[in-house]
Amino acid sequence: MTRHQSQRRKQLSDIAEETGFSLATVSKVLNGRSDVAPQTREIISRALEKNHYVRRNNPAAHSEYIEVVLQSFDTVWSLEVLRGVLKSAKKHGLSVITTESGSRTHPDDSWMDGVIRRSPYGVILVFSKLSAVEHSRLNEHHIPYVILDPAGNPSSQDSSIQADDWNGAIEATRHLISLGHTQLGIITGPRSMLCARARLDGFKAALAEAGLEYYPRFTKEGDFTADGVIDSALDLLRDPQNRPTAIFGSSDLQCMGIYEAARQLNISIPYDLSVVGFDDIQTARYLSPQLTTVRQPIEDMAQAALDIIVNLHKGTQQHTSQRAILPTRLIVRDSTARVRNADV
Repeated sequence: MTRHQSQRRKQLSDIAEETGFSLATVSKVLNGRSDVAPQTREIISRALEKNHYVRRNNPAAHSEYIEVVLQSFDTVWSLEVLRGVLKSAKKHGLSVITTESGSRTHPDDSWMDGVIRRSPYGVILVFSKLSAVEHSRLNEHHIPYVILDPAGNPSSQDSSIQADDWNGAIEATRHLISLGHTQLGIITGPRSMLCARARLDGFKAALAEAGLEYYPRFTKEGDFTADGVIDSALDLLRDPQNRPTAIFGSSDLQCMGIYEAARQLNISIPYDLSVVGFDDIQTARYLSPQLTTVRQPIEDMAQAALDIIVNLHKGTQQHTSQRAILPTRLIVRDSTARVRNADV
């Protein structure tokens, strides 16, 4: 090591001691790295300038990216989430990379090690939950993150964006009740997921509000895919003397499975069975009949998640958890009709 190098290292160590931050953090600021909190960067930058250091511009600024973690890429819903993130990221000059977590509700250890190594501008985790250790590791490395549609109850430390699942389910169920249906069924998502529980609770609340009975035998649990609910829908509909006249599918993809079960049993939608979904993915309007469904503001949810991350980087938002619940809206199409034996 040359005398000049030894002097330089000592000066940086002095700055680290003076500011109360680690030598590694001081070096990051000197080299223009983006993974430093705005307030920290400002304090260290002043100290560097005072000691005649010239902070470098970040050579990778043009390639800053958001990392999106999805359980799977093989559903239309996932693609619509990704489309919303891409559209919002473009407005901020950010690129997007993706990670598939599979059936897990949170990424595995290898992802955590990788994201720290990649040091993205921020992370959006979809249908996820983080452990306290994972939360601490992301914060330790100054990687802001937002959980979009969290799988479980979000921690008080987590920023999260979600749709108003409970009110959306109430609105969907009220619509079926207004058409004279009293024998209502529901196919839920996995009960381990917050949105699935909220939609079931909203369904039950609307029944109670109308003085109608909730029938556990008309409730089936599935995943949020079409293939995953066909058998459950067949179980609900197979007995013509003991089946619901309307079904609330907890996702539009589930409703595709309900449509297939009805086709196999020669049940006409909506003449024999009304169906209402949740999400309003693009394919909902191309089903036959077109699907009545609850519209989730997917693009707005993506924008809100990106805004939190961008504002953290700009220093316009405190490093505290941010929560947002966005309103839903019922879109009435052709898959629901007045029950056949209802009074006119």
